[in-house]
Amino acid sequence: MPGMAVAEGKIREQRLRSNGRESLLIYLSLLLGMPVLDVNGNRIGRVREVTITPGITPPVVSALVWGPKAKPQAAPPSSFQHLPDSLRLAHTDQVRSFSYSEPLLMLDRDLLDQQIIDVHGRKVVRVNDITLFWQVSEAGGDLRPLEVEAGTRGAIRRLLKGLAPRHMIEQIAAKTPSTVIPWDFVDLIEADPARRVRLKISHDRLSTFHPSDLADILEDLAPAERTAIFTALDEEVAAETLEEVEPKLQKQLVESLDHERAADIMEEMDPSAAADLLGELRREQSEAILEEMEPEERQEVQDLLEFSENSAAGRMTPQYIAATADTTAEQAVGLLRSFDDDPETVTAVYLVDAAGVLTGLVPLPRLLLSPPDATLGTLAETHFVSCPQTMHDRQVAELFDRYNLYALPVVDEHGVLVGVINADQVIAFLREQA
Repeated sequence: MPGMAVAEGKIREQRLRSNGRESLLIYLSLLLGMPVLDVNGNRIGRVREVTITPGITPPVVSALVWGPKAKPQAAPPSSFQHLPDSLRLAHTDQVRSFSYSEPLLMLDRDLLDQQIIDVHGRKVVRVNDITLFWQVSEAGGDLRPLEVEAGTRGAIRRLLKGLAPRHMIEQIAAKTPSTVIPWDFVDLIEADPARRVRLKISHDRLSTFHPSDLADILEDLAPAERTAIFTALDEEVAAETLEEVEPKLQKQLVESLDHERAADIMEEMDPSAAADLLGELRREQSEAILEEMEPEERQEVQDLLEFSENSAAGRMTPQYIAATADTTAEQAVGLLRSFDDDPETVTAVYLVDAAGVLTGLVPLPRLLLSPPDATLGTLAETHFVSCPQTMHDRQVAELFDRYNLYALPVVDEHGVLVGVINADQVIAFLREQA
């Protein structure tokens, strides 16, 4: 918060003054277990839980819970006066019975020790503590989550709790580095919606991540949270992410989906990647997913399944742009605009004759810089590298390295263009080998 200097002190509780009102910074780990007193100062329990109502923006603590586990009670923070080592009820107007089945985010049960996504750092971290900001006002004030502690400082506080006075715990913890994430940069993972309601992941925000970042996040999560994240992504983002994760995890993620959802995602994948993945699944599951795919995408993948996954044909994609030598540059640009696959994979337009035999290629930069009426035959490179569809992966990788290729056309025994291997497929192969 602007202008707020956070000094180390008793329970890192720094009492602040803002417009004559008292404010307080306090850790969840040290708030839990704090004695609760009634209006007469008699002890009636300890703080058992701190709750937040999902969907409220900005988030505020809705209740502090205390009392016997069988008959807990709750009241909003505005009902309490904060004393040095306890909480005292200032009034009892809003005290009520509490049930742990209420649809609330409970900071102790649902957040401490749980995996969360740091959407700013684009990584998975484990929650060791939470800093809360207590703003006192004439209306009673409110308590808000301020930041999540993902470092060792929060773990030390919890480890020493009950073994030393609170101020000593904080002095010891202050000597260790602090790793905090502002609450706004945190997304909580909904792994089990049937059991309890949690704050939902901001799926729009996650969808802006690069697929490689999402893949890293999925690989770091426990299975339940991983599935929750993956099933929440739209088909296009899920497909790009699935292509980035390790083959073993690919299989696990697809097996967690129903056949229709898996088919929708595979339709968005590169056909060769989809074929490789289907080849790893049980035959019954692979056939069921193929049955749910659209006819055109299904045929492309089935054609690739006939080839060895370690061959050029097993790595190639049937999605490319081909034209004849008399096609003009303007017409070729039109083909680019109508290309319905990933445009980032297009590095050249391939020239074929009437029989489909590969005769040359035009690099994309040359095409875009040429006069509209120039024909591709006059722009083409006739000295080019191609490979047979039976060539082994290792030989394909050697060609990419030797000729510094971005893409490699694949031909059959008659020289007919049947597909293109893009650099990302070779990188995937090299990662598998590593």
